[in-house]
Formats: sequence, structure tokens, C-alpha cells
Amino acid sequence: MAEFWEESFVSKREMWGLEPATSAVLAKDFFKEKFLKNILVPGVGYGRNAQVFKDNGMDVVGIEISKTAIELARKHYGDIIPIFYGSVADMPFDDKKYDGIFCYALIHLLDKEERKKLILDCYNQLTDGGYMIFTTITKEAQTYGQGMEIGKDRFEMFGGVKMFFYDLETIQEEFGGAGLLDVTEVVENYPFYFIICKKADKISQI
Repeated sequence: MAEFWEESFVSKREMWGLEPATSAVLAKDFFKEKFLKNILVPGVGYGRNAQVFKDNGMDVVGIEISKTAIELARKHYGDIIPIFYGSVADMPFDDKKYDGIFCYALIHLLDKEERKKLILDCYNQLTDGGYMIFTTITKEAQTYGQGMEIGKDRFEMFGGVKMFFYDLETIQEEFGGAGLLDVTEVVENYPFYFIICKKADKISQI
């Protein structure tokens, strides 16, 4: 996956523009409402979805697998957002606890065990009472069922992207033990779910 994203950022650069995704704006509003201050953004890309939190007074740390994406983030936003270079599969990168975590359009690119680990790793890096928000593609997307089927609701397409498509049942299955609080629908370039979880004192079995 690292090679794919590095090649993508080298060839397509700021492929999604510099404006934050709709989900990032919604997450910013939610985090502000909850008075959250320290935000972790796994899969930060070139920073467009992290900057909106920074602009609203939050401290932000990112994780990114592409060196080129990190260079683009530095070009546009300077060094104000620290970014760990590496895969989310290698979380945690520090022992810090965060009030909020925002993970945009990343988890559906992982296989089942990787998704399970990401959810648990993010949950473990939350402060007690902290919130994590994930956005993920749904089965309502036109691309559902396209490409080569490589597992249940998982397909390989776009020259090597492996994508898992969620429904409400699988959200409950994968996030139910991680403080699942709310699920809403949001339209980006694809129909997405906007998943909010809150950390309790003890985690159920994921």
C-alpha cells in the first residue's frame, strides 16, 4: 500500500484540492462542541483535513505513509502540524493520549485484521471520555461490486486499491465494542458513513 500511495501523490500531487472534506468540517464542529484540544489524524495525507482543526485552535498530530504527501503538507502548511512517517499498521507512534481522533477514508482500505487493529489502536490512544471519528465508504457507492472480488464486500480496483464496503451491520460488528455512539450518512465523492465512538473506562472485546 505504501508504494501505491507514494506513486499516487508523486503523480497526482494535491489530488483532492486544498479545501477540507465535508466530514472534516463536521468533525471540527463536533470536536469544538466537546472542547477537544489534542487531535490525532491517521492518514493525514497532505494536511487538508488536519489544517481545519489547527485553524480552530486545536493541536494536531498526523500519521502518513507517503513521504511525498508529507512534503506537500510542509509546502502548504509549514511545520505547524507534526507528522509521523509510517503506516497506521505500526501505531502507536507515541505514548500520548488524544482527546479526539479523526480518520478519514482510510479504514476501508484495510483487511479485516488491519481494521480491527486500527480501531483498537485508536481507541487505546484516546483519553478517557475522548472521541474518535471514522469515515468510510458504504455499499451505496457505485463502485460497490466492481473490480475483482477478494473477500466478502471487498474488491480490488483502480489499479491495485483493495476496498471494503461497509453497511450498518458491519459497522456494529467492528465498532460496537469500541464505544460506538452514532452513525450518520455524509456525501463526499462517494457516499460515506460518519462514525462516532466515545472511550469508556473499559473496552469490550473487539
